[in-house]
Amino acid sequence: MVPVEPHAVVLEDHAVAVKAGVIVDILPIADARARYAAAETVSRPESALIPGLVNAHTHNPMTLLRGIADDLPLMEWLQGHIWPVEAAVIGPQFVEDGITLAIAEMLRGGTTCANENYFFPDVQAAVYKRHGFRARVGLPVIDFPTAWAKTSDEYFDRAGEVHDLWRDDALVATAFAPHAPYTVSDANFERVRMLADQLDLPVHLHTHETAQEIADSIKQHGQRPLARLDRLGLVTDRLIAVHMTQLTDAEIALCAERGVSVVHCPESNLKLASGFCPACKLHHAGVNLAIGTDGCASNNDLDMFGETRTAAILAKAVADDASALDAFTSLRAATLGGAKALGFDAKVGSIEIGKQADLVCVDLGQIETQPVHHVVSQLIYATGRHQVGDVWIAGRAKLRERRLVDMDTAALIANARQWRERIAAIKR
Repeated sequence: MVPVEPHAVVLEDHAVAVKAGVIVDILPIADARARYAAAETVSRPESALIPGLVNAHTHNPMTLLRGIADDLPLMEWLQGHIWPVEAAVIGPQFVEDGITLAIAEMLRGGTTCANENYFFPDVQAAVYKRHGFRARVGLPVIDFPTAWAKTSDEYFDRAGEVHDLWRDDALVATAFAPHAPYTVSDANFERVRMLADQLDLPVHLHTHETAQEIADSIKQHGQRPLARLDRLGLVTDRLIAVHMTQLTDAEIALCAERGVSVVHCPESNLKLASGFCPACKLHHAGVNLAIGTDGCASNNDLDMFGETRTAAILAKAVADDASALDAFTSLRAATLGGAKALGFDAKVGSIEIGKQADLVCVDLGQIETQPVHHVVSQLIYATGRHQVGDVWIAGRAKLRERRLVDMDTAALIANARQWRERIAAIKR
């Protein structure tokens, strides 16, 4: 068992006792058998038990756009391909089907929680709830009309409606999700800040993603994006800053001082040649670091094991230090770091008494992870998502011995294929 908290601890031959979805005890297996008369016992002697992985930044409806526009720079990819296709297909059914497919993929990869950033948050929230998946759903704000809203007032009015519907839910919560500094005005950022303060909500934002974004901000606003956000009162412990590939030492210090969480999406940034997040510098400065896959249109998967391995290895190259972002720190970023960024760390992110039983069992007995000299080293540097055997969210089984519980795999694949045909017809 790797509880994540306390840090750098591995517990051999231990068990977790769960009642009503909550962890009530952590103790040696022999003691657990003597103390508890369990309604159900799951024994996996070749496995490691870890907290559920937290995908701290994703656009899950875009699972249906996986691979439609690869090998292109960010703005050409976005403006020339993704946005035009989205405009033709976006709607409640696209969002529902994309998220359902994403939930299945995430569960099979050990992810139990996602920080969502897309349109139709009302549909998103309902789908996550239906499948018993933990999520923080973004309330989109952007300075141009979309299928979700046409005016600034409509974006904020609809955001309020969705938040009111989900404000007390045990699994699904909301956040403001202004798209990016280059697509949101000062006035709308100020409204986001005011409402986020009033409603006690995080602000989930792409920022400092590319060098071009920085240059454009200086030209248009006379400031780098983070300085502009600071002027508008948004650089606080509510800010979930995504990508952050272009940072000065002073900006890193500011993030540490203000309690900003940074979501590192290494594979998307590498694929789009956006730059390198200074993950090691951020960690050493005391910034809370989380891991995200980004969406399947730019990654092209939701594999948090692969993403965390890339984050750990890339950090060493960027820092020119082989000890940078070690295995324990990387796993923490993918679990408790993500939970903290989302404001869920009192509930999930580590295996602790009193927390929700969001748990993942990883089979280390396979060829790819033998011999096991160091459990956490194997989890970060050798394990593939195909080794995830069992997943629980709030104590409910969602994956059992590699089989999805209550999800029809054949139907999911058939539905994805009909979306492929529909999107291919649009592109023609």
